[in-house]
Amino acid sequence: MTTKLAITGKSGSGKTTIVKAFMNVIQSVCPDKSILLFDNDLTSELAHSFGLDIRNTIYGIRSGKHEYKTGIPQDMTKQEFIEWALEDIVVSINDNVDIIESWFVGSKDCRCPITGQISAAVSKLINRYDYVIFDCEFDLKYLAQLVDTDFDSTLIISNPTADSAHLAQRIKEFSAKYCAGNQLGVIVNKVENHRLPELSQLLKIYGLDIVGVIPNDVSIDSVKKDSKIVQDAVRSFYSRLNLPQ
Repeated sequence: MTTKLAITGKSGSGKTTIVKAFMNVIQSVCPDKSILLFDNDLTSELAHSFGLDIRNTIYGIRSGKHEYKTGIPQDMTKQEFIEWALEDIVVSINDNVDIIESWFVGSKDCRCPITGQISAAVSKLINRYDYVIFDCEFDLKYLAQLVDTDFDSTLIISNPTADSAHLAQRIKEFSAKYCAGNQLGVIVNKVENHRLPELSQLLKIYGLDIVGVIPNDVSIDSVKKDSKIVQDAVRSFYSRLNLPQ
């Protein structure tokens, strides 16, 4: 069974660093499990943080602009072709971790057959992995336009400001129906200790549960997005999440 973790939040909140931290923590907890990093954020920062410039995306398959690494096999149905094409654009990071980029997605209102065919193929791909970590574009609505799937845990990344808390509440409103019945909580990132009590009260007013707090790390590499401080923080609250321990 695939465990699915969705990480949402505004651009600049620290999503990419936190996605990488979760990847590292999951690998330490379950070293033999396979992980798919699903980059649904239009900035493509996640791939860049691994030194990758991924040009082949799910959107490229949909638009017919993808350049395939191998020759296209003959005598496939359209559904088989899309499934094969998805396999062609998956990039390996290490023995147990792969990454795929979605980039633009089609609207669910589109009645063209390829919308449903891509959704079915993406679902099939996702279910091949033990873990899938989704780096989402703002909220879950954008991802839901691409694929229908559920999530074991959805984490909204908020910074320790009143504006970010208000935005987290809006993200919750947009995302709640896509993760109904499963964990939906907030990780407060870039925290200075003196700012946390006031923010905690504000998030409670908005009905948001804080599942984790991450200290501010001013030494984070702006490209690689790696941080031992962030990894240690994720490890400290990992047991609170609806994920295999």
